[in-house]
Amino acid sequence: MIVLKATQDKVLAILQSVSGIVERRHTLPILANVLIRKTGNALQLTTSDLEIQIRTTAELGGDTGDFTTTVGARKLIDILKTMPADQTVSLESSQARLILKGGKSRFTLQTLPAEDFPLVQEAASFGPSFSVPQKVLKGLMGQVSFAMAVQDIRYYLNGILFVAEGKQLSLVATDGHRLAFTSATLDVEVPKQEVILPRKTVLELQRLLSDADGAIEMQFANNQARFSFGGMEFVTKLVEGKFPDYNRVIPRNHHNSVTLGRAPLLASLQRTAIMTSDKFKGVRLNIEPGTLRVASNNAEQEEAMDELDIDYGGDAIEIGFNVTYLIDALANMGQDMVKIDLADGNSSALLTIPDNEYFKYVVMPMRI
Repeated sequence: MIVLKATQDKVLAILQSVSGIVERRHTLPILANVLIRKTGNALQLTTSDLEIQIRTTAELGGDTGDFTTTVGARKLIDILKTMPADQTVSLESSQARLILKGGKSRFTLQTLPAEDFPLVQEAASFGPSFSVPQKVLKGLMGQVSFAMAVQDIRYYLNGILFVAEGKQLSLVATDGHRLAFTSATLDVEVPKQEVILPRKTVLELQRLLSDADGAIEMQFANNQARFSFGGMEFVTKLVEGKFPDYNRVIPRNHHNSVTLGRAPLLASLQRTAIMTSDKFKGVRLNIEPGTLRVASNNAEQEEAMDELDIDYGGDAIEIGFNVTYLIDALANMGQDMVKIDLADGNSSALLTIPDNEYFKYVVMPMRI
């Protein structure tokens, strides 16, 4: 009895959309599985890692009978990837096995009972929902996610702060050495809501969000967030803890500023970075009227020096930075120009985009 038929590309696409959070090795073997629920022509797939749950529903053909089961997500994807995109595949559930057929191929996979699949308990009450276009949220995340901490013991830094208030949605990320802030305008006014999304959630949302105009709807609870977009429902635990006061970190009145081409500065830093060591990523910036010099050296006594002509009439400043922090920021801006505000060689630098009040990037200097 064939209970589900569809082309390989369709089945693979919906399977890949939910499988990003699936861990290959897990304390609970069933978490390596995808929960498959077929009702009539509708196929619903759910995955979970106990903190994030992703569910998607698609309309497919072959409605002879309904079934619910769980099967290894990675193995199913690996098998489907080896089949031609336009080949019709069928899934059949029988006696603790899932049978996958395509052309003259047949695979029998072990399943685990659907009732054992640990669904995430959703919060009883969520705050008001609000939405932005998917491509807007994807863009905002791209502007700040590189500044998230990675496995910092201050766990509240391993993610992005979302602040929705009035008609503004602001995203902030920091690892303690640098901070990225960006913001967008909402269609509706919302009461103030502030949550920290975990790093894994952020990376998964970036992977799933499309560049199309479709909206993503967001709702926050005390310990959970829920996102709905493109036939998908995404529920995630939040990071508990108090995010640093980012407003205090953003410099307000640096009196030296220079505006220059983003691409030439990025290329100069990338060249100079070659002469830094893996352990010490420091570069020196010398800024004086008309000229910006970028210099680096390493333990082998090798050196790099690069020079850019700039329109600048402020103080002469020598300042050191971790070059990776500057490269990350410039590589994630899409604009032609960047503005750098400085006070002196010991204060944080502020990078902004001309004519864009919403993006701010703060980077601390380093001793060289």
